[in-house]
Amino acid sequence: MVMATGIVSNGFWFLDLETLSGALLAVNLVAYPLLVVATVLRAVRHRQALWADLVNPRLVFSFFTIVAGSDVLGLQLLLRGWTAPAVALWIVAFVAWILLSYFSFSVLTFLNAGTGADVVHGGWLIAIVGTESLALLGVGIAPSLGSLESLMFVVAYSLWGVGIVFYGIFVTLFSYRIFFLRVDAADMSPLFWVIMGAAAISTNAGSTLLVTPTDLPFLMDMHPFVDGTTLILWAWATWWIPLLVIFGFWRHVVCRHPLTYHPAYWSLVFPLGMYTLATYRLALAADFAPLRDVPQALIWVAFAAWLATMLGLVRSIVRPGPEASRASTGAGAPGA
Repeated sequence: MVMATGIVSNGFWFLDLETLSGALLAVNLVAYPLLVVATVLRAVRHRQALWADLVNPRLVFSFFTIVAGSDVLGLQLLLRGWTAPAVALWIVAFVAWILLSYFSFSVLTFLNAGTGADVVHGGWLIAIVGTESLALLGVGIAPSLGSLESLMFVVAYSLWGVGIVFYGIFVTLFSYRIFFLRVDAADMSPLFWVIMGAAAISTNAGSTLLVTPTDLPFLMDMHPFVDGTTLILWAWATWWIPLLVIFGFWRHVVCRHPLTYHPAYWSLVFPLGMYTLATYRLALAADFAPLRDVPQALIWVAFAAWLATMLGLVRSIVRPGPEASRASTGAGAPGA
């Protein structure tokens, strides 16, 4: 929820719609601490349930929402000149990323032997989103770090590269899962959109690296590679959008799967917002004017999706139905 709200807010900011951007920031300033408190309370009161999610290969990568949510909120604050809390959120996110990175791959190595590729789903790619979000916020806060500025640029470039390697691994497993193993309507959840969102945030991070100057010559020498890779990632994200629409049509129209609120729908909103912002940043980095018109329309698509999902959330709280009791079992359970 924080990821989706924050990215739509940032899209409005860059498109000079600051009133709407500020309203969504206000939502996140309430939602983020509430989710932190809820997570801490769950760790204290329901440790066994939390541990069961952490050692579940289907769910463990979803905890990277903590990383991405912290970074997206940090970017919202940084755009408004609030550097100190942005730096603090980056540190929190980086520590969480280190712990989750090695823990999640350990779970996948030691606890997934009897399951195989059936556990792979779009939620796994939230690990890439978290990794690339660290690169994005890291580049933003680097100029404020004094003597550590150069180190942060090296870290940001490195994280961008690690995220791309992760993407190559996960997209291969994900493609094998959906194209060669049985997939039903329940499997084809909104989390599928994260495969596009992960490519989009990698595009955004790459474009940000290109337009942010650094005094380190060896990083500047990487720019031709970053430039080409960024364009390929944007093209790949673009290619996925029609296919994901087809998947949604098959799920809800052909298979008549009910369209009801689930926390996983925030994982559809975020990629729409991220693709909007990634296209805007790519247009700036490439100095390609025709691309600048695309975000002007897409931001309203992302905002409409955000409104629909928020209304679904409010309705599920006011009038909880059967889905409410199952909401916490979805791959988006950590929530931030």
